[in-house]
Amino acid sequence: MLRAFVARATAAILVAASFAAVSAPVQAQAAAGNGPKKIFRYAFPIAETGFDPAQISDLYSRTVTEGIFDSLLTYSYLERPVRIVPRAAAAMPEISPDFKTFTFKVRPGIYFADDPAFKGQKRELTAQDFVFAIKRHYDPRWKSAQLYLLEADKLLDLSELRQESIKNKTPFDYDREVRGVRALDRYTVQFNLGSANPRFHYLMTDSSVFGAVAREVVEAYGDKIMEHPVGTGPWRLKEWRRSSRIVLERNPNYRDEVYAEVAPADNPAAQASAARLKGRKLPMLDEVHISIIEEAQPRWLAFQNAEMDLMERLPNEFANIAIPNNQLAPFLKAKGVQMERGPLVDVTVSYFGMENPIVGGYTPEKVALRRAIALAYNSPEEIRLVRRNQAVPANGPIAPLTFGFDPKLRTEMSEFNVARAKALLDMYGYVDKNGDGWRDLPDGKPLVLEYSSQPDQTSRQLQEQWQKDMKRIGIKIEFKLAKWPEQLKQSRAGKLMMWGVGWSAGSPDGDTFLALGFGPNRGQANHARFDHPEFNKLYAAQRNLPDGPERFELMQRAQKIMVTYMPYKITSHRIVTDLTHPWVVGYHRNPFVRAPWHYLDIDTTKLPKN
Repeated sequence: MLRAFVARATAAILVAASFAAVSAPVQAQAAAGNGPKKIFRYAFPIAETGFDPAQISDLYSRTVTEGIFDSLLTYSYLERPVRIVPRAAAAMPEISPDFKTFTFKVRPGIYFADDPAFKGQKRELTAQDFVFAIKRHYDPRWKSAQLYLLEADKLLDLSELRQESIKNKTPFDYDREVRGVRALDRYTVQFNLGSANPRFHYLMTDSSVFGAVAREVVEAYGDKIMEHPVGTGPWRLKEWRRSSRIVLERNPNYRDEVYAEVAPADNPAAQASAARLKGRKLPMLDEVHISIIEEAQPRWLAFQNAEMDLMERLPNEFANIAIPNNQLAPFLKAKGVQMERGPLVDVTVSYFGMENPIVGGYTPEKVALRRAIALAYNSPEEIRLVRRNQAVPANGPIAPLTFGFDPKLRTEMSEFNVARAKALLDMYGYVDKNGDGWRDLPDGKPLVLEYSSQPDQTSRQLQEQWQKDMKRIGIKIEFKLAKWPEQLKQSRAGKLMMWGVGWSAGSPDGDTFLALGFGPNRGQANHARFDHPEFNKLYAAQRNLPDGPERFELMQRAQKIMVTYMPYKITSHRIVTDLTHPWVVGYHRNPFVRAPWHYLDIDTTKLPKN
């Protein structure tokens, strides 16, 4: 889904000082006579928007909700390749031979965190909570950005129920029985699809979007529900200062669950974690403290000063210092710092608004303009200078580690060719007609690109890259700066000409990347609002097929259409490095687990002394 966009997939020192002031100065605070309190601390580089699964779409809000809510399924934390395993479900689902019916048994004895909405009663999780959670995405009131994931599978009767609410301007009818999702009994939930999807159950691994929600809580808090997440997961929200600080604490009602992860044979560090933590009751931490620090330098300084336990996604500008030649620097080794390095299952993109009068459209001259801009953009230089070689070139929209990725694919997407770009512009009449040194539109009107971006350091470097590359071919470009949540809001409304973002997968399947181009997803995954009939047919067809050569071929054809029409300039797939201090036990990057906190422990004997 947007981290930029969010899916599914095999400013400086002063701020650092402020961070140190609000963080726990010493991790080992007294914990009610039970020894030191175990607090895990790190920072998000982008502010959250809230914590309601039906409304959020950004990575960082979804990271928090993943820890609070329970999905039916999840991914094994240490196994590679990752494996889908039950979470709130008692077992893997029963799937009909036609891949249209998925039946889950909910594990009895799971309880929501205490909340006034339950009026002092202990509230058990039931199948109806999953039914209600799914229906909320269809309720027009909540404007779900993830509805496209469900509508693609045509859950029976639900789209019609939604349209009835919109047409009649009446509240969504949650009490009406529908075939698409229903509770067969207290602990059995069944999904019925209008079209086959062998991978529908992949959606049920995402607790941040499809986690169980109690109806009483939503009705109690109404429009304030973004501030009151109440789930059955290992964590509950203790404190929230918007865009500044998030504190989660262990959910006292969390079920009896122990660490039972299996590590791959070729990963000694993961094997050591599995052996050390085996049989421990989860979660092992007491609290998780998350600060919002947008600038890279203060995050890095806070980690070096032991004010953070994790440096997640080491900023590219510090790669040469912290990991020269992609090896942990000696000064960090001496401190006992641990390194986790691996690929993100993602793409970095700049999209063109296909409904925008300047860069949008499907006529030859509009396609030529987008292709010329893409050819003139120096992706290799971006990877080398801005990303410090912490990324690999992208040849298409599908990322590595997902079904549909073809390592042999070579397309124009990754090509940097100024001569070809200029030739395309000249051929289709994008020339300087008024002699001011800048190219104009074929009708003589000014050609000015408006690129939306953010005010952080990495975004500024990307702006400089775009400015330089567009000047090289005589195209004027201006930048429209705003905080990320505001850009997201404008983008979903179709009001941006261009925007640079990232899109990451929540499951090991390339469908989540092709969803960027599916017409009916406009305003949801498809921020470019690309709508091409042949692509739409290919996308729909590949969803119905099991993994195999036929599906793979359809996905390749769909990719090539996106390359040809260029609604997205896809530049790279990122590689990330995470650093942890020696007192953090059990941290291992899993590309499909955003909130790994309940798998972690703090070795209080290794904490720095005052």
